[in-house]
Amino acid sequence: MSQAPTWVPVAILAAVLVLGYLGMWRGWRRRGRKHDLPPLVEAPKVADLPEARLQAGARYFGTTVNGAWLDRVVARGLGARSGCRLSLSREALDVVRLAGSFRIPVAALRGARHDQGIAGKVVPPHGVLVVTWAHGDYLLDTGFRLDDARATHDEWVRSISKLAKENAA
Repeated sequence: MSQAPTWVPVAILAAVLVLGYLGMWRGWRRRGRKHDLPPLVEAPKVADLPEARLQAGARYFGTTVNGAWLDRVVARGLGARSGCRLSLSREALDVVRLAGSFRIPVAALRGARHDQGIAGKVVPPHGVLVVTWAHGDYLLDTGFRLDDARATHDEWVRSISKLAKENAA
């Protein structure tokens, strides 16, 4: 009985890995087509941002369909987790990040709250700032973990909710 060459198991393992990555890539692309979002409003460059009421460094966790914290939206680059800079002004909430900056106009804001998780990311209670906003035919929730402690989250929730309420009136 002859022995199989040593490269055969390595080739089989490589083929399985390539098929696995191909399946994940196709699933990500299919999820991106699931939510038919219009183009996002691009955030201005940091130097051109309007005067901010609040600014903070944060971690962008992702965007989900409102009420479905595991239904991650990956269309238009909203699925990529990354560090970001948040800037809240009278005009908009600007999310400046390497993975693609975007602007949530005040007219689109619906409110903000504390939560324990979003898009499959779970942190201690009240650890996620969730901003609810309208875009196209969707009501979306976007989650951030601010670099500062919970006291800062409270200020952001109050300010965003107040802007949303003023705009709705």
